[in-house]
Amino acid sequence: MNEETFPEPIQVSVNTANEWEKRYQDDTEIEDSKKKVKAFLVPRESLKKVLELDTEAVWAYLGINEQKEKTLLFCGAKYDKEADKWVNVYGTKDGVSGDEAPEEVVYDGARPSPPY
Repeated sequence: MNEETFPEPIQVSVNTANEWEKRYQDDTEIEDSKKKVKAFLVPRESLKKVLELDTEAVWAYLGINEQKEKTLLFCGAKYDKEADKWVNVYGTKDGVSGDEAPEEVVYDGARPSPPY
């Protein structure tokens, strides 16, 4: 990624997001103060996409992507009264043609600071 521009909103399949979350949970690396993530820079478009979902709230999951960067994964959330818990609400991948099964996605695009 270039420091001056954000990527387009990144849609991450639910399966990939689950892998990234597991990678974060399994991470045992001890970070020194120069590598410790203090914040995330989040593109407005990624937030806009998750807020367009029919939800009452938004989950922000921590993950580690393929570039070994910590990231936030945004997923809609609705309260399920019958189950008495909050459940995930996924987006649908943009550009899916009518003859393909829609792919469920969450939204990424967050950049960790440092280094950004």
